Amino acid sequence: MGGRWSAEQVLALAPDATSARAGRSLSRPGPWSGTGSTEIAVWGECQGSGKAPYRVVVDVTGPAYRCSCPSPKVPCKHAIGLLLLWSAGEIAEADPTAWATHWLTERRPRRANPAPPSRSKAAPKDPEAAAAAAAERAARREDRVTAGLEELDRWLHDQVRQGISRLPHEGYEV
Repeated sequence: MGGRWSAEQVLALAPDATSARAGRSLSRPGPWSGTGSTEIAVWGECQGSGKAPYRVVVDVTGPAYRCSCPSPKVPCKHAIGLLLLWSAGEIAEADPTAWATHWLTERRPRRANPAPPSRSKAAPKDPEAAAAAAAERAARREDRVTAGLEELDRWLHDQVRQGISRLPHEGYEV
């Protein structure tokens, strides 16, 4: 992906709606310091509730993310907020900080030899296609849930019809 991303492309990376909403709340200069960007990376420090700010760096060629926060979500709200700030043109080009350079240097071999394509969280090239794919996944999930509930309902009716006193002797076979 060349150039700055759009806000829609950044928000498409969010693992869930809560992360997207939290990332939007961090997409203002207030909590950020030491921000900068190059054509391959964006970085900054975000002051959270702790004493030390969270250090966030994003390799935009991957994309790949690194944040010192304890969140298990990838990308975390800090990375999303930083990318939204960058997409709005609020982050100037600069030389990377030492900690951003360290992470990017460690990533260089992986960036040169990327892993084979998988179910990654890469920014979609077409937000409409990403939305259509998400809707299709949601429809398939809903169909599976509905089928499971129908099977459970059928099983429960069978148990009531046959008498639930037989259940401990029958086992759990379907």
